[in-house]
Amino acid sequence: MRKILFIISITLSSLLSGANISYEVSMSQPHTHYYEITMKVEGYQKEYFDIQMPVWSPGSYLIREFAKSVEDVGATFNKKLLKTEKINKNTWRIYAENAKNVSITYKIYAFELSVRTSFLDASHGYFNGTSMFMFIDELKNIPHQLTIIPFKEWKKVSTSLPKTAAKGFQYEAPNYDILVDCPVEIGNHETFDFTSAGVVHHVAMYGKGNYNIEQLKVDMAKVTQACTDVFGENPNKEYTFIIHNLTQGSGGLEHLSSTTLQVNRWTYNENNYKGFLSLVAHEYFHLWNVKRIRPETLGPFDYNNENYTNLLWVMEGFTSYYDELLLYRAGFYDEDEILRKFTGSINSIENQPGNKVQPVAHSSFDAWIKAYRRNENSYNTTISYYTKGSVIANMLDLTIIHSTKGKKNLDHLMQYLYNEYYKKQDRGFTDAEMQLAIEKVSGLKMTDFFEKYINGTQTFDYKTIFGYADFSVRTTSDKNPDFGASLSNNTVNTVYRNSSAYDGGINVNDEILAIDGFRFSNNMDEFIENKQLGDSISVLLSRDNIIQTLHFPLKERGNTRYFIFKDGEEKNVVHQKWLHQ
Repeated sequence: MRKILFIISITLSSLLSGANISYEVSMSQPHTHYYEITMKVEGYQKEYFDIQMPVWSPGSYLIREFAKSVEDVGATFNKKLLKTEKINKNTWRIYAENAKNVSITYKIYAFELSVRTSFLDASHGYFNGTSMFMFIDELKNIPHQLTIIPFKEWKKVSTSLPKTAAKGFQYEAPNYDILVDCPVEIGNHETFDFTSAGVVHHVAMYGKGNYNIEQLKVDMAKVTQACTDVFGENPNKEYTFIIHNLTQGSGGLEHLSSTTLQVNRWTYNENNYKGFLSLVAHEYFHLWNVKRIRPETLGPFDYNNENYTNLLWVMEGFTSYYDELLLYRAGFYDEDEILRKFTGSINSIENQPGNKVQPVAHSSFDAWIKAYRRNENSYNTTISYYTKGSVIANMLDLTIIHSTKGKKNLDHLMQYLYNEYYKKQDRGFTDAEMQLAIEKVSGLKMTDFFEKYINGTQTFDYKTIFGYADFSVRTTSDKNPDFGASLSNNTVNTVYRNSSAYDGGINVNDEILAIDGFRFSNNMDEFIENKQLGDSISVLLSRDNIIQTLHFPLKERGNTRYFIFKDGEEKNVVHQKWLHQ
């Protein structure tokens, strides 16, 4: 059996040794939103082979079915048309007849401008490789070449892919994973550079906005340096920011040596600018945490199916904690501001009913079916691995500092994961290894911690944990009567679990017509501000155009607000290690 396998391996190696894959992307009529792609497969002689379009984009955990945007797939050899057959939702079979060189052409309809998809119009082009480039599974690990032919009026291409020619826009990636992990911006966008942590950072700015380039050079350098300081080294020599300034932003998406950010074009004013810098910190921190520090299932990727992990609370949650903490370390927040950020995250999760229903490990695993597919009941049954994970990171940071008497903090855990699994073993880690890593750095047994807070839904002892740093925690409960639902234009959007409306039979999509005999105008507070707990209200509503009346008593809102504060100015060793600048 071993000999047969060895012979098969040699044969396959010989088959692949002379193979080459290249892509050419053009856009002759950008206003139509179509990219034209030619995929050339050379030195790969088979009777037939399959090409596949990914169904998702790494970093965004949802099956997006990119094949839905593919049109006009065809293949030729020496201008001879080859039979092409679609065999499943994202796979085409090319009957190559052992041809040495096969040219495959197809079009991509690109009119979804998000950080994870592709877009093309008269003003610019942008794409993520997973929504553009088909692959041959057994050739994913050979070098892939890319040539971009911009629309005739466009002069710039921005991407982290290394160029292979002095003229034109020709690039090469060592494998398919790297090719599709380097988004591309095409057009006449504004560009500038800055250097930080020994890395040259390229910035491509699409769209008008109220940004100040000289200020961005200074502030983005501070943020990227603060991120690098956590690990003591930066694995990149160059890094690319693609920033889209739009009417409505949609966040960011991380890549190995680049990121795409989409923000409101006026976000650079005094009120919103720190939010932009926090987004910069979040996506930049991912170049370590996710792209190099990663669960074992997140790379190499299966582009045809979901890639499950219980650890998104580490990947996204820890990053969410650091994207605020690092702004404090970089001098953009003072201590009061960073405490408000941490308190806000605690109040957010502790007052969401889903926090007591869905453990954060389950939130991570079910991201594929729940995180990006929210419905009217999600608030009652789910919790964000971003926000819950950031609170867990905060609790672990203080616990590690306390248990090691100020010698270590969460940075040391991140450094251990980076050095042990990325640099030394060049692999991802398991759930058990994540727990062992925390135990190694903290010196504590973490079985109980994982049972209660990661795989369970218990509430942290915030008073004790913040007490390690000599901070006090005060809570207040809202005892006021509350309707218990959110509305928009008189229509119910969400009914909160165990609230007045929930127990009283109010449904999502009910149109509220009147309260206690008075016409309703989308402001519930004016109807209940003079009510007492237990008072009954009468709700006239339309449900499926059938008018009915419900009567039910008002319950208390029940929210608990947490406040973190310090009585004196003296800082103990935990405080100093936690909030140092």
